[in-house]
Amino acid sequence: MKFVDEARLKVQAGNGGRGCVSFRREKFVPFGGPDGGDGGHGGSVYLRAVEGLNTLADFRISRTYKGQNGEGGSGNDCTGHGGDDIYVPIPVGTVVLDRDTGEQLGDLATEGQILLVAKGGKGGWGNTRFKSSTNRTPRKSGLGLPGEKRELQLELKLIADVGLLGLPNAGKSTLIRAVSSARPKVADYPFTTLYPNLGVVTAGPGRSFVMADIPGLIEGAADGAGLGIRFLKHLQRTRVLLHLIDIAPLDPDVDPVKGARTIVAELKKFAADLAAKERWLVINKIDLVEPAEAQRRAKEIVRRLRWKGRVFSISGATGAGTVVLKQAVMEYLEAHPRKAERAAEVTAAGAGEESQPARY
Repeated sequence: MKFVDEARLKVQAGNGGRGCVSFRREKFVPFGGPDGGDGGHGGSVYLRAVEGLNTLADFRISRTYKGQNGEGGSGNDCTGHGGDDIYVPIPVGTVVLDRDTGEQLGDLATEGQILLVAKGGKGGWGNTRFKSSTNRTPRKSGLGLPGEKRELQLELKLIADVGLLGLPNAGKSTLIRAVSSARPKVADYPFTTLYPNLGVVTAGPGRSFVMADIPGLIEGAADGAGLGIRFLKHLQRTRVLLHLIDIAPLDPDVDPVKGARTIVAELKKFAADLAAKERWLVINKIDLVEPAEAQRRAKEIVRRLRWKGRVFSISGATGAGTVVLKQAVMEYLEAHPRKAERAAEVTAAGAGEESQPARY
């Protein structure tokens, strides 16, 4: 199935039922008053984050969701039946936006979170509601209010602990194949990775993390060059970035340092918070040159970049250095646990209960 991380969705809540005009007609009750009931409320539309969904491809088929209308009221002060709410399952990590205003309605980053996106219409009043000291026999009722309508923009941001960055053919897919069970396509030409890939990396008994591989970036990606920067959003939830640099590019005219600076520039253009994330330098493909030459080139890259962070030398093809890298990443993640997402984004203010849906 094709990876889909953006989708448009139309939601329409149910309309409220109409109020009833009715009067009591009972034996031995000569002055029976009004007894028309209210209409039922329309059904609302909710989004619910569920595990097991990794793409928004389902919304290419179903694009419109409607809540059930409320039933009209009836005599004997009977309120009409309320319309049933509907809950639309979406992948964990989906950001919900209003397409008309651009407002972010919610960020469903945890399984089970619920977001109200269209509220059902209120039922109309029956004539009993209009009774007063001066109007004992009202003959009017209220129409049900229409349910809310919205066009939503859904954007999926994958939940991963570690993200891989680099130019095309830097060896990102080879690395994720070496340390996990993920099997992305690997070839000796650029842009073999067309969609993000996730892999679960095991670093010991009960110790694992999720790694995300995205298509390579090139200069001008922020302006749409190559595959652009549309997949960079999948790295915004990661805790550490691994910046892969090819120590032995196929083209001898390619400067690894210039390529690394290009990646950083594209990150800054995309989002300042992403550029500020913890980032480690990973010198890849050390198996293609002699050990002494690999060490010399790695030192030269670090010197020219004026790099002060952590540096690792690996070979994704042979697995050399990957065990040390995995352990270092695992230790960092354990020392820097993921911060809980702000509950205010997806829960009602002051509610304190997960079962209560959020109101945008």
